[in-house]
Amino acid sequence: MAAVKIVEGEIFRDARGRISSLNDFRFPGVERFYFIHHPDITIIRGWHGHRFEKKWFYCVKGAFTLGLVEIDDWETPSRGLRPELYHLSEQKSEIICVPEGYANCIRAEQPDSVLLVFSGKILSEAQADSWRYPADYWFDWSAVK
Repeated sequence: MAAVKIVEGEIFRDARGRISSLNDFRFPGVERFYFIHHPDITIIRGWHGHRFEKKWFYCVKGAFTLGLVEIDDWETPSRGLRPELYHLSEQKSEIICVPEGYANCIRAEQPDSVLLVFSGKILSEAQADSWRYPADYWFDWSAVK
């Protein structure tokens, strides 16, 4: 299976403000995008997976912890799977590229954080390939500060 990839971007600052860019990111395979607004840090969204859908995550405002786990059995995934954790922040321009076959779980690290998500499937295809698991299935989110 393909591995998770991080595309590093750039942040340029001057007297006029800031430009956050991802000049090395390409859009082949992106079918739609949406924003996730997290009002506070107690909300945990996930685990939510797709067997056939790629995802790309970019923090627009604030900061997030993103958990990713490669699913071994979609009907009854192993409880022993170890998620990889990534920290996304508006202070660092980077996008996390997630191949098919992963579940994700997110939590804001700052109130009112905003995450931009690109998807490799149109909505009807994504809904037909939607797998949900409890937020504490692979990770104790109370341990993340």
